[in-house]
Amino acid sequence: MKAIFKAGAALAVLGMVVPAQARTGGDHHADAGTPDAARTEALAEAMRAAELWVEGQRQYRNIPAVSAAVAQGDRTVWARGFGTTDRARQVPASADTIYSICSISKLFTAVALMQQWEQGKVALDTPIAHYLPWATLADDPRDSVPVTLRGALTHSAGLPRESDYPYWTGPDYPFPSQAQVRAKIGSQAPLYPASTTWQYSNLGLTLVGETVEAVSGERFADYVTANILEPLGLEDTRPGLPGALYGGQLAVGWGALTAEGTRPQIDLFDPAGITPAAGFSASVADLAKFASWTFRLAKSGEAEVLRASTLREMQRVHYISPDWETSWGLGFAVRREGDTTVVGHGGSCPGYRSSLMIAPSEEMAVAVAMNAMDDPGALAYGIAALIKARGGATPFGEVEGVDLADYAGVYDGQPWSADYMLIPWAGGLTWLAADADEPAKSMWRLKPLGGGRFRVVTDMGEERDEVVFERDRAGNIHAVHQHSNSSRRLRGL
Repeated sequence: MKAIFKAGAALAVLGMVVPAQARTGGDHHADAGTPDAARTEALAEAMRAAELWVEGQRQYRNIPAVSAAVAQGDRTVWARGFGTTDRARQVPASADTIYSICSISKLFTAVALMQQWEQGKVALDTPIAHYLPWATLADDPRDSVPVTLRGALTHSAGLPRESDYPYWTGPDYPFPSQAQVRAKIGSQAPLYPASTTWQYSNLGLTLVGETVEAVSGERFADYVTANILEPLGLEDTRPGLPGALYGGQLAVGWGALTAEGTRPQIDLFDPAGITPAAGFSASVADLAKFASWTFRLAKSGEAEVLRASTLREMQRVHYISPDWETSWGLGFAVRREGDTTVVGHGGSCPGYRSSLMIAPSEEMAVAVAMNAMDDPGALAYGIAALIKARGGATPFGEVEGVDLADYAGVYDGQPWSADYMLIPWAGGLTWLAADADEPAKSMWRLKPLGGGRFRVVTDMGEERDEVVFERDRAGNIHAVHQHSNSSRRLRGL
C-alpha cells in the first residue's frame, strides 16, 4: 500500500567494487595477496556478517521469511533466504522465494509505458483522457493544468490515492476488477490541482497500465510478460500472484506484530484491476537481475528492452514537491544521499513488504523482500552499510598461531544487552549485535596480539584496552575478559 522506500541512504554507502569472482556460485579464485583476493575476502566477510545480522533481525522481529540479494554491475554477488515460507514453518525461504512486491510493480508498468513512448504511441504531457476517454474525473472548480501521463508517473497529477474501493481493508481485501475501476473513476474528484502537490497514487499508475493496454492493443499482463519479463529472463516475476505456488515458492503473508509479539495470518489477495500499480510478484533474485539490467543498459548504451537514453530519462527528477522533500522520476523514486543518487521503489501489500534500492553511479543494488509487515528498507540499509564498512576497513597484519574462527561466536550480553556476536573482520574480530538497527555503526575491532590477547581498536583507529580470551580444559574458548569483567561464550558460529 505504501510505496516510498525507506532508508533511502542505504545505497549511498555502497562504494566497494566487487570483482567478478566474488559472485555467488563463482568458481574463479584469485591468487592470495592480490587486490582481487582482498576484495573477495572483504565481500565474503561482509556477507557473512549480513547473513548473521539479517537472521538475527528476523528472529528478534518474528518475521517468518526474509530474502535478500546484492547486485553489482552485471552480476548478483550475494543472495540468500532466511526463515520459512509456509504456515507450518517448514519450507525454507531462498533467494528464489516469491513475494508480492506490491508497488515495485510500478517500475515494470513505467517501463512498459516508456516502450510505447519510444514507439511514438504516447506523449508524456498529453492528457490521459486522450488515450482513455473513460478516465475523466468528476468536475472540480479549482483551476488546474491537465492530468497527464508524466503527472501520473511522478505522482503529481493531483489524482485520488486509490480507486474508490476498500481494497486495503481486511480480512478480504476486495480489490476491484478492471471494469469496476473504470466505472468508478467518473465519480471521483481530484484531490489537488495537477502539478501543485505530490500525492502518491495507486490510481495514477493503474491508469498508466490501462494506457499501455489501450495503445498496444494487448492485455496489460500479456504485454508486460512478452516485452519485459521474458526478454530479461525474469522467470519468477509476473503481473499477479501465483496462487498455485502459495505456501511453497510463494510465501504466505503475515500481518504486523501484535502487543503479544505474534503476527496474524493474512489471506492471499487478488490485485485484479490494480495490478499495474500493486499486483506483481517476484523473487529478490529477479529484482537483482532487474537492477543489473539497468546497469548493463546504462553502461553498454545498446538498446535492450529500452534505450539507454530512455532509462536515464526515467531516473532523473521530473517532479519535486514544494517542500523539496520528495522527488520523483518516471516511475522511479529518486533521491540524493550525500554524493550518491539513489533510485528504486518500495512495496507494501497485505502480508508482504519489499524494497529495491539502486545506486546507478556505483552499479550497486540491494533487494529485500519479506512476508510480514516490517521494514525491508532498514534491512537493505544494514546490508549496504556492512559492505561499506568492511570495504573501508584497513586489515590488521596476520599474527602467527591465531585462528580467528576459534574466537568467533555468540557471547552473553545479559543483563545489559541482547547476546552479541564476535566475527572475523579485516584480520581481527568485530562486534555484531543482531538486535541493532544499524549493524555497521561504531564498528570497533579487536586486533590480535597472540596468546588469546587482543587490543581494542575504535572505528577511528585509536588503540584502547586489552581483552583476553579464556579456554576451557578441552582447549575451547569459553569466555572473554575486559575491564575486569567477563562474558561467556554461548556457542560458536
